[in-house]
Amino acid sequence: MKTPLCSNGRPRRIFLSDCGMGLTGMVLGSMLGQNLKAETPDGKPHFPPKAKRVIWLFMLGGVSHVESFDPKPELNKYAGKSIGDTPYKDSLANPAVKDNAKSIMLDTRKLQLSLYPMQTGFKKYGQSGAEVSDWFPHIGSAVDDIAIVRSAWTTDNDHGAILQFHTGRHILDGFLPTIGSWAHYGLGSLNENLPSFVVLGEPPSDCCGGNGTHGSGYLGPEHSGVHLEVNPDHPLPFVSPGADVYRKEQQREFEFINKLNSIAAVEYPADAALKARIKSYELAYRMQMAVPEAIQFKEENEETKRLYGLDQENTKGFGEVCLAARRLSERGVRFVQIYHGGAGNAWDAHKALKKNHGELSAKVDKPIAGLLKDLKQRGMLDDTIVVWATEFGRTPGAEAGDGRDHHPYGFSIFMAGAGIKRGVVHGATDEIGFHAVTDRHYVTDVHATVLKLMGIDPRRLEVPGRKRLEIDYGKPIEGILS
Repeated sequence: MKTPLCSNGRPRRIFLSDCGMGLTGMVLGSMLGQNLKAETPDGKPHFPPKAKRVIWLFMLGGVSHVESFDPKPELNKYAGKSIGDTPYKDSLANPAVKDNAKSIMLDTRKLQLSLYPMQTGFKKYGQSGAEVSDWFPHIGSAVDDIAIVRSAWTTDNDHGAILQFHTGRHILDGFLPTIGSWAHYGLGSLNENLPSFVVLGEPPSDCCGGNGTHGSGYLGPEHSGVHLEVNPDHPLPFVSPGADVYRKEQQREFEFINKLNSIAAVEYPADAALKARIKSYELAYRMQMAVPEAIQFKEENEETKRLYGLDQENTKGFGEVCLAARRLSERGVRFVQIYHGGAGNAWDAHKALKKNHGELSAKVDKPIAGLLKDLKQRGMLDDTIVVWATEFGRTPGAEAGDGRDHHPYGFSIFMAGAGIKRGVVHGATDEIGFHAVTDRHYVTDVHATVLKLMGIDPRRLEVPGRKRLEIDYGKPIEGILS
């Protein structure tokens, strides 16, 4: 269908736009404004928030809960025996966990798996006495500031669970809005010169959701995460104009592009991709000054750099990422999502678990603890939420002799900061770490907890024509809320 033309041959949409100061333009603008308000949140919280921002740490591949934050001595007691030959054979069909039975058909072969002993020791830390693996001693030293949840569960037994953890839905349901995009959509930006939703680290591969794990689905591309490189020398290679382009020249280019985009926007007012592109050009221009300053660490003192492990080769890489997260959060980024493990899902320890987890934990333990301690000493932990998570745990049984398989039935996450109880352990798996059995929490309960603390009621973030499932909303984890 051709665009209707006015008598002078100009498209009607452009004519109406140019008449914006007239009565028709004012009425049309009012109508469009009302529609916009009906479909888009106003950026204000629904109730008084406790948190302004979120730092979301995600370990790709599946960290073993029984070698991190959920010790299971019974694994050592019955090591080498098949689950079917232990007192826990009935735990595989535990009637208390019907959710799992509905969504995942239990594999009877798991009965034949030999229980694999814990590959590291555990120690009680702090006044809370919470037990943390010997592989995470630095996080253990901060345990009185965190809430460990030992009863998370999901439904995808493959690495599509990475996407599911961020959207709440199975990967076969498609690419839906992620937790970061909901926060962006509901509250907007705290700093117009920086993206509201930033992604650091290497995202997972396409088979696990790829960039969809920080995407925005039907909310529109402007609410997706912006991936930044933590490279103080070249933090923005994708928007740098090059050394031979003068700033005034680039400014004129942006003005010309915006003029062209504005003309196109009148012709295609409903084009979400075009709107997002215009916003991205504008933001990219402003980011060229703001982002390099945020990624520079020269002004940080040596004590702070040591806190994040920047003085050690093994921890420097991830330490820089965590320090960049603090600096970006400090400057108004609403949601910082950090990946560790990359496209290879490095924590996926089907074999050589002791070597795999031992080496990887040594790279992230000190930087994560440093982030928690740095936020606390700056007073930022009072209005920042920190989430540590992974897509699932690992089986109590052995695989390939010295590894563990994927395990969505029960695993651990932890949270800290604004509105979160400190030094508590919530929920539990059974004696061998197979099922989450006490205070069980599907992954969207983590989302609901974060959004509640940010002052957002997810049921009020309605998008016309989109029906969300009950499970999409989740329920706040009240047991860890202060």
